[in-house]
Amino acid sequence: MATAEPRRRGLLDVGDGNKLYWESRGNPLGQTVLLVHGGPGSGRSRTAHKAFDPNLFHVVSFDQRGCGDSVPSAADPSTDMSVNTTEHLLADMEALRDHLGVRRWLLHGGSWASTLILAYAQRHPQFVDGIILIGVTMTRAREIDWLYRGLRLLLPDEWERFHNGLPEPLRNGDPVQGYWQLMNDPDPQVVENAARDWCAWEDAVIAHETHGAPGQYSARVGAERMAFVRICTHYFAHLAWLGEDELLRGAPALAGIPGILIHGRLDLSAPLLTAWELARAWPDAELVVVEDSGHTGSSTMHAALTDAIARFAGTALPTSNRPGTGTPRWS
Repeated sequence: MATAEPRRRGLLDVGDGNKLYWESRGNPLGQTVLLVHGGPGSGRSRTAHKAFDPNLFHVVSFDQRGCGDSVPSAADPSTDMSVNTTEHLLADMEALRDHLGVRRWLLHGGSWASTLILAYAQRHPQFVDGIILIGVTMTRAREIDWLYRGLRLLLPDEWERFHNGLPEPLRNGDPVQGYWQLMNDPDPQVVENAARDWCAWEDAVIAHETHGAPGQYSARVGAERMAFVRICTHYFAHLAWLGEDELLRGAPALAGIPGILIHGRLDLSAPLLTAWELARAWPDAELVVVEDSGHTGSSTMHAALTDAIARFAGTALPTSNRPGTGTPRWS
């Protein structure tokens, strides 16, 4: 069910010279849901809000630092990336919650968004009504290594082209570190070539999927592509500033928060093991495995998401953001 145009929107000054673009739709007295986008650096989805009934939900979306309509853009080589880290994004989410006067919210997102959502919920469980994740990641070193090196076992030709996009001195090291260096090169042509080659690899990983049309990442052009790749390489080169298994070890902090983890069995980008491990460590989470889906989804995955939202809709009452409202439970 589609919602109308945003009721409110704005640029929130979050410090460090950054202003965060946000917008909200639906019922301002309903259950607030925060849509967290993936990437990192992809920018907010223009369609994700359509899954939420505007009569029941107050839907908030935003662009993380450096991308979308937030300013400044990471596409600008002068943009200071030292103030664009996971901790900065978590602080931005809290600043947005406070700015909007939201007491508690439902968190929803996929891929990189699941990492950010888990980190936020573990730090601020008192503000979280529930969580719906798709394509679960925890941005661990082994997950990043699989995506940008391990997958050469299945995509040798495509990976060789990705690897050969690095100059000879960088080919013996970590390709993510190598591309991060290229994205910060003073030569604009070097940066442009690196962004093109990075997106070509991302395309190859999902090209076999039902919804993974070839060229999906490469369709990004200009500043959008530059910001996406610069932010991706920045975060993955630094392992998202998270300790290995930090989010898995922190799962007990999620006790009492209901979660639904929706994951495609055919997901090459983020193998099912990550979602399975999280579900075992988080007693209030339910893992839904979608047999015909990869990272980009399928009609079956869409149905699973619709069902998950419907289960939370039973708690989406106009009083849900008033003081004293408890954490929702499944009926």
